[in-house]
Amino acid sequence: MKEIVFAGSGGQGVLTCGLILSDIAASKGLKVTWVPSYGSAMRGGTANCTVKYGAEEIYNPSQEQPDLLLAMNDPSFVKFLPIVASGGTVVISDTVEVPEDVRKDVTIVRVPCFDLAAGLGNPRGANIIMTGAITKLMGDFSDQEAIDAMNQMFAKKGKGKFAESNTKAFAAGFAAV
Repeated sequence: MKEIVFAGSGGQGVLTCGLILSDIAASKGLKVTWVPSYGSAMRGGTANCTVKYGAEEIYNPSQEQPDLLLAMNDPSFVKFLPIVASGGTVVISDTVEVPEDVRKDVTIVRVPCFDLAAGLGNPRGANIIMTGAITKLMGDFSDQEAIDAMNQMFAKKGKGKFAESNTKAFAAGFAAV
């Protein structure tokens, strides 16, 4: 079983990142849980979710020791870094500051998601870029099967018109790591 925590502030799309990865895993027939948590202010407040997936039953859907953490901002990095499993991966955005005394038993991967999103002319696509990077780092799904599942998920939500821009953003994130 794999565990990923997606964390940032409301409006950064971290809950959507988790939903996308959940749908990708479910499309491959895996067992999946997605547990969101957000502050009462939503946009601008704290937001995070935990996704677990695997072939076996998932008996505890809550946060334990994630294999991977996505931290879109400094408060999320500080709050969730201590629970990342030793040997785990922490994916951070271009705005996160990493202190010199950071844990040495985790791998930190910086993805310039905001710069990449601006370069694509899609400033709201930073979360999709991060989802692409995480999908590649987890190594369980190909870029094409992930993109197909993501676009199918958005089409079900009536957001199929964004398929082209989401595909470009996801591919940019997948290529960035």
